[in-house]
Amino acid sequence: MIVTDVVIVGAGPVGLFQVFELGLLDLRAHVIDSMPHVGGQCVELYPDKPIYDIPAIPVCSAQELIERLLTQIKPFAPTFHLGQEVTRVQRREDGRFLVETSTGTAFDAGAVIIAGGVGAFRPRTLNLPGAEQIAGRQLHYKVSDPALFAGKDVVVAGAGDSAMDWVLALYESCRSLVLVHRSREFRAQASKVRRMETLCNEAKMQFLEGDVVGLDLDGERLAALSVRTPSGLVTRLETDHLLVFWGLHPRLGPIAQWGLGLDHNQIMVDTARFGSNVPGIFAVGDINVYPGKKKLILSGFHEAALAAFGVREHLLPGAKVYLQYTTTSPIMHKRLGLTPESASAAAST
Repeated sequence: MIVTDVVIVGAGPVGLFQVFELGLLDLRAHVIDSMPHVGGQCVELYPDKPIYDIPAIPVCSAQELIERLLTQIKPFAPTFHLGQEVTRVQRREDGRFLVETSTGTAFDAGAVIIAGGVGAFRPRTLNLPGAEQIAGRQLHYKVSDPALFAGKDVVVAGAGDSAMDWVLALYESCRSLVLVHRSREFRAQASKVRRMETLCNEAKMQFLEGDVVGLDLDGERLAALSVRTPSGLVTRLETDHLLVFWGLHPRLGPIAQWGLGLDHNQIMVDTARFGSNVPGIFAVGDINVYPGKKKLILSGFHEAALAAFGVREHLLPGAKVYLQYTTTSPIMHKRLGLTPESASAAAST
């Protein structure tokens, strides 16, 4: 039995930043994730995707953001339990929690913070004959190495930000690039859609309205796609690679059985502490819902800060928690592992 202040479920960017905010309040955390590595969706689905809305960082890749967060939380030495799913959360009579995972790891935790993104997730896949045969070689649900598509004919299927991000990232290096979607209504940000349309007008890529209805394989290799247009005409589209970004199958898994208040598979929370209806269980990031909720990493960071204070209050009810600033507080400098000299030097730069 591992005794800890907090168990964090989810090792994505918000879960990692939660470690930092708890550490500032002298609370120790263990982090559990079903993936075999930290980073959540950022690393699993789009590690090279550029992110532009992190304060003071004009642009960084998703992978770089995770690496920076790992560096930031290093002073607090979190313990990661990867490749295992939380299977049981039971509130004990003393208010603490028994937390168990699929590998048999057990925790005695004062609080639980769920930062599981959309939950255990899987990409929506292409259900056509031959799809499994070429998956990972010519059919891709994530991009691990953009160089793989250089000088190749590429088709991207999708209408959201991930599809549009990769269209905008790859068009210069591909021999040809076609975006396929069943309609001209997109879920991506309007600025990205306008950029895509400009590239089509400049003949730097194409957009084809329709559904992918067939795969033409030459032996074990993809040779072409069959795309049915709204008129019913089926067009043959030769390609070397097909990238499918149809979103995720969000699955709460065992979380759905923990007695939490849910709204469309999202955990309902208050906006003062981001606590759930179960005292001691908090939720931050994309997995929670409240009036005005915005699914942004930036919003998740804000939620993590307030949740940390909520956890501190839950663990030490009635104790005063004074807001201290990392810039000037000797206590904060000590927790961050800064010497007086290094803190002074950092303040003067």
